[in-house]
Amino acid sequence: MNSRVQRIPGPDHPIEVTPDASHIVVRIGGRVLADTRSALTLREASYPPVHYIPRKDVDMSLLERTDHQTYCPYKGDCSYYSIPLGGDRSVNAVWTYEHPYDAVAPIKDHLAFYTTRVDDISVTPA
Repeated sequence: MNSRVQRIPGPDHPIEVTPDASHIVVRIGGRVLADTRSALTLREASYPPVHYIPRKDVDMSLLERTDHQTYCPYKGDCSYYSIPLGGDRSVNAVWTYEHPYDAVAPIKDHLAFYTTRVDDISVTPA
């Protein structure tokens, strides 16, 4: 049973999810890990924007699910993947909300990457 508090985004903590047609490529160990023109950009309060990439545009064979989990009162339970190709630096390098709260429902089936745990995330505006 989930007894955690769920919060709704509002003026004090805004969250916006918008389609982003930029060409986004994530690389590690000389391999392309993700390549999309169908990302979603999530802007939350004063945090830097985060690109969420559809699973269909990610080479899931390069990822390994971990037991690590976190919780966000605005987005819900978060699961993680490591990238074995990246070694220790890439442990829990990828996160996803598999059952996100309604306020951020579009990010379901999308993955986000820590910029410091991959070699490169290039964003070419559409």
